[in-house]
Amino acid sequence: MSTGGGEVEIVVVGAGIIGLAVAAALARRGRSVLVLERREAIARETTSRNSEVVHAGLYYPPGSLKATLCHLGREALYARCERLRLPHRRLGKLVVATTGAEVALLERLQSQGTENGAPGLELIDGREVASLEPAVRALAALRSPATGIVDAHALATSYAAEAEAHGAVFALRTELVGIEYAQGRFCVHVADADGSLVTLSCVALVNAAGLASDRIAALAGIDVDARGLRLYFCKGDYFSLAAGAGLHLSRLVYPVPAQAGLGVHATLDLGGRIRFGPDTEYVPAPVYEVDASKATAFAAAAGRYLPGLEARWLAPDFAGVRPKLAGPGQDFRDFVITEESAAGLPGFVNLIGIESPGLTASHAIAERVAGLLSGL
Repeated sequence: MSTGGGEVEIVVVGAGIIGLAVAAALARRGRSVLVLERREAIARETTSRNSEVVHAGLYYPPGSLKATLCHLGREALYARCERLRLPHRRLGKLVVATTGAEVALLERLQSQGTENGAPGLELIDGREVASLEPAVRALAALRSPATGIVDAHALATSYAAEAEAHGAVFALRTELVGIEYAQGRFCVHVADADGSLVTLSCVALVNAAGLASDRIAALAGIDVDARGLRLYFCKGDYFSLAAGAGLHLSRLVYPVPAQAGLGVHATLDLGGRIRFGPDTEYVPAPVYEVDASKATAFAAAAGRYLPGLEARWLAPDFAGVRPKLAGPGQDFRDFVITEESAAGLPGFVNLIGIESPGLTASHAIAERVAGLLSGL
């Protein structure tokens, strides 16, 4: 930061995909915005460590924020990519069933996805699966034509550029260390890039800190344990397929979803490279090393629908950590997007537990936050 302190209208904490989208939405409306980011550049945590999938909206309870904002955000994301020529592909997905019990689950998934606004969902049999993806073996599949992939960094950069074009300022290597509220303003204490302390005043504060969002809420005086806002870190490893393996896919292939995630699925990047993951492992703190010994388990999991897949074809790729509100074995938890007037903090917006489909929903989440702050 170049200033020794001062006033700004709105401070956004976190320059991941959500904080950037929020900053762009607010700045576009003429609001004065400062974005604080503790890392040395934008989009360096969860945004840079995911499968970059644009979700259709199959997996979330109807009426939930995840379902609603995924539906609203998906087409907005595709439209943004077309308008700004951001790298993306609407290549579609197959959710495959390899047992009779899983076929029944596909029917429920189709019904739920249709209710959530996922377009064109179609149940197909094993013969049709093989005609679309010869390498895949399944009894049936749910075909989702609206699923796609996007260059997450390009998308994040586009939000940052839009925010800056409308006057937003970014403070990198700057960490929020204290929050006080009095007389209608927040006093925000930050540690600057050189280690010095800076104090800012703002009328609104948006907590888009991702993996640290529960800590930021606690700094504001919110009892995160009493409110059920304590995050769990759920690590997921990814493996990439060796180029010479001879396995080819033209769309994403997912198993029927598991409890803590969507199961080890096969995704494609924009260059056509196949990756497998993520698995689910709750960890006490974010870590990003990939355990190479998991290759055997990954090959077995994906081998249920890709027979012949061998562990020796898989190489450790990367790991990501999901900021989950649901701990091991716990039921579905929705996004938390809350303006905290009820907690005595008018103008403080909490965004907590923004995991998948946060990337897909980023535009819709940002519009919701802008609406929550429109009266300030």
